[in-house]
Amino acid sequence: MATRTDKFDDPVNSEQLAGGLAQGLGEIMRLDLAEAAAFSREVLYRDLLNALPAAIYTTDAQGRVTFFNEACVAFSGRQPAVGDEWCVTWKLYNIDGSRLPHDQCPMAVALKEGRPVRGAEAVAERPDGTRVTFQPYPTPFFDTNGQLLGAVNMLVDVSERQASAERQRLLSNEVNHRANNLLAVVQALVRMADAPTVPELKRSLEGRIKALAHAHLLLVQSRWTGADLGRLVSEELAPYMGGAAPRVWLSGPVLMLEPAVAQSMSMIIHELATNAARHGALSGDGRVMVDWRQGAGEALQFRWTEMDGPAVTRPQRFGQGGQMICRTAAHLGAEAHFDWGRQGLAFELSAPMNLLVAQPETTTLN
Repeated sequence: MATRTDKFDDPVNSEQLAGGLAQGLGEIMRLDLAEAAAFSREVLYRDLLNALPAAIYTTDAQGRVTFFNEACVAFSGRQPAVGDEWCVTWKLYNIDGSRLPHDQCPMAVALKEGRPVRGAEAVAERPDGTRVTFQPYPTPFFDTNGQLLGAVNMLVDVSERQASAERQRLLSNEVNHRANNLLAVVQALVRMADAPTVPELKRSLEGRIKALAHAHLLLVQSRWTGADLGRLVSEELAPYMGGAAPRVWLSGPVLMLEPAVAQSMSMIIHELATNAARHGALSGDGRVMVDWRQGAGEALQFRWTEMDGPAVTRPQRFGQGGQMICRTAAHLGAEAHFDWGRQGLAFELSAPMNLLVAQPETTTLN
């Protein structure tokens, strides 16, 4: 009788079986390692994308969101969801303000036409109502057979760049506007200029343009928010304020004049100083007191008082400087009063306070 022999007892079969098991286990281990490596790479890629400051998301071939990084949450102002269609944003608008449906957004165009979209701009609105202008970079990707698998999109916030461009445009317009205004003022000074000789005409124009330049410099230093009245006066009268025995005293609160008012006041102060230096208190050993305050009825009271100067009498007609003071005061909507006394000229200007921006503190300048 034949004896049954189990195949496991056969050395040859056992060796084949062991080899087969080893091969199978090796294949399983290789598959596990490949899957582990793929999983590790996916985790690494996700960590890298989440670390980027730009909003990045991916979709499948139908436009359903499959992944979005953490920057997308901050960009869109909400928590997007896997499965959202076309984009992670809440609402979209064209640059002109018209509504942009999500199925017509650049990402939808890239997927439908199978091509990257570049150079587009759009506006995303967040649930809280804030908006951000951005440039999208949707790029489709394909398998080795050319079959569309999906797309990746990066949303770049360009709001600050656009704001900077708008500020630059406004600045250019403002510079052009101010330059035209300044040229108009200089042209008016030239038209009003009158003198018996060319050298005197030249000195007259130079002095007025220099006074205008002082006002312009103060406005530039304040970024055209205004110019302090006290600074305007002290700049014009600086030659008489130094030394052991100053001949000019200034007193009044800090008052910021509007740019146009500052230029006009600089002309008035210059004409008063020029007249005092040629014919008044500053032509000899006299003194000048300049003070300003907020008077009754919300009006600015500006006073120029000359003391210990030569006696003056009312002129039969105003000279060029007096005419300029009167015209400039009228331009400001102010009232100008002249008083010619035995010690020199006393001048007072009453101007509406709505032309000025007053500061609460008071400073006395000596």
